[in-house]
Amino acid sequence: MMNDSRRNRHNGFQTMGPDGNWQKSGGAPKARRSTGKILGILALVAAVLILIFGATYQIREQEQAVLITLGQAQAVTEPGLHFKIPFVQRVRKVNTTIQGFSIGYDSSYNASGADESLMITSDYNFVNVDFFVEYRYSDPVKAVYASRDPVNILKNVSQSCIRTVISSYTVDDVLTTGKNEIQAAIKSMIVEQLDQQDLGIQLVNITIQDSEPPTVEVMEAFKAVETAKQGKETALNNANKYRNEQLPKAQAKVDGIIKDAEAQKTERINEATAQVARFNAMYEEYIKNPTVTRQRMFFEAMEEVLPGLKVIIESPSGDMQTIYPIDSFTNPGQSGSAAGDITTRDAATQNIDLPATE
Repeated sequence: MMNDSRRNRHNGFQTMGPDGNWQKSGGAPKARRSTGKILGILALVAAVLILIFGATYQIREQEQAVLITLGQAQAVTEPGLHFKIPFVQRVRKVNTTIQGFSIGYDSSYNASGADESLMITSDYNFVNVDFFVEYRYSDPVKAVYASRDPVNILKNVSQSCIRTVISSYTVDDVLTTGKNEIQAAIKSMIVEQLDQQDLGIQLVNITIQDSEPPTVEVMEAFKAVETAKQGKETALNNANKYRNEQLPKAQAKVDGIIKDAEAQKTERINEATAQVARFNAMYEEYIKNPTVTRQRMFFEAMEEVLPGLKVIIESPSGDMQTIYPIDSFTNPGQSGSAAGDITTRDAATQNIDLPATE
């Protein structure tokens, strides 16, 4: 009976330990089996997750991707969710937004880089010029495989083109009036070199952020020159304003003078035409009866001339001269005083000598 109980205990759940106490048995193998199952499930879930997430990739709106299949590259440009074969295909994403970098200026430290910004002009002057370059990736496959660092190549090309163009302009053009022309020349040169190298990167724009002489004295001199130029522009603008104000007034006066002259011209032409017509009419009458016409013309002329004449009556001694209007003779009812006697020695009129009276 005791042996059966020991056997049961041994075959069941308890065994006799070395110290004579009963111990549980049979639980450890079950725990090991359950732990193994959990680990297996976790490994299976991890493998499924790896397969699921490794088989998809997401392309954003401003991105493009390069899908690499056993060394073969293919561009994927459509945004959204895409699938790939895990462990066989790889994906490299390229940002296609407009990006940029500065030349001659360190934006992180907010300071100018003398090595990049110091340049020499065509008139052998030194000048500090800062540029900002904007670019974007135009071909993702070439951007990934054509070169190791296309942005660094673009920067080197830009620096070379900048120094080449700056060296062909004077310092005055670089600092003041020639900035737009310089930017256009640099951009054209960079685009030409990028087309030759075909790196899959595109220049969007390059601008001059700042340009100044390297020393304070030269900077002050150029500021004075710039101030003088601005004064010149102001004076020219004021002169143009005054000219624009005065030109309409002068033009109005000219138009008035021309119109008056044309009116006088028309009036004189009409008057001359009338006189010619009157003369022709008189000539026709003169041809018909010359004597009568001559006398009539004489009388008409006398009617116009005589009212303005004055009669001078001198004394025999010549001391006194009395001037009478002709009206006093044509109108006997008026006395000499009423006719307005005038005593003078100088009269530019017709002289009539009368005999002296006793």
